[in-house]
Amino acid sequence: MARALPSLGQHLAIRSFLLIAIALLASLGVADAQVAPDPAGALEGILGGEGEGLSGTVVQLFLFVTVLSLVPGIAMMVTCLPFMVIVFSILRQAMGVQQAPPNMMIMALAMFLTFFIMEPVFMESWTNGMSPYIEGALSEQEAWSLTTEPFREFMMRRTDPEALLVLSDALNRPVGPETEPTFSLLATSFMLSEIKHAFQIGFVIFMPFMVIDLVVASVLMAVGMMMVPPTVVSLPFKLGFFVLADGWLKITEALLRGYA
Repeated sequence: MARALPSLGQHLAIRSFLLIAIALLASLGVADAQVAPDPAGALEGILGGEGEGLSGTVVQLFLFVTVLSLVPGIAMMVTCLPFMVIVFSILRQAMGVQQAPPNMMIMALAMFLTFFIMEPVFMESWTNGMSPYIEGALSEQEAWSLTTEPFREFMMRRTDPEALLVLSDALNRPVGPETEPTFSLLATSFMLSEIKHAFQIGFVIFMPFMVIDLVVASVLMAVGMMMVPPTVVSLPFKLGFFVLADGWLKITEALLRGYA
């Protein structure tokens, strides 16, 4: 199957990111070795030396800042973070507690679970692509291909074929059995598929809590307490049901097994 070559923007972005990472590692190495700083040499390195002009360095720094600003969006598109956030948000809404746990705690839990799930992908991407490129063993094109290959495999396992076909037809970029989808098309299809799967899981989680609300509302109507909000009475029952079932651990285990 033929691989799609990186575009010019991807090529420049990965180059600037790798160059800045190498510069940071080199600066850390100099600091650890306690070498006296050389302001003139540092300025010469920033300006690109004698053979390079200021314009190329400025462009690379601009691209690097742009890549940093897109990191949250990239994390949402190529990892399982949106799936975790949506499921936990629907779970909190189903229980009827609007601020427990707070948004920051839900995001932190989703991020740590995402790192726990994606750790093999991160390590494989670093070992195959980033580390050899830093050592000078790979070109930029080879580094891009090897770095994104683990993410491609991960996203292909979770992407619905229907979403991939619909988006490819909408863009007039048909994907055949002998051609791989572009990274942008695959990432978009993966994100839409993850949102779909998250709402499916959220619907299943919502049903038991909705049954408790209906039972409590029916009992209140039967005894004539129509002025009492059903959510006030059903909230303790839902919390007790969730705690007795050890809901957080069970739901987290089910989400992790879905990615195993």
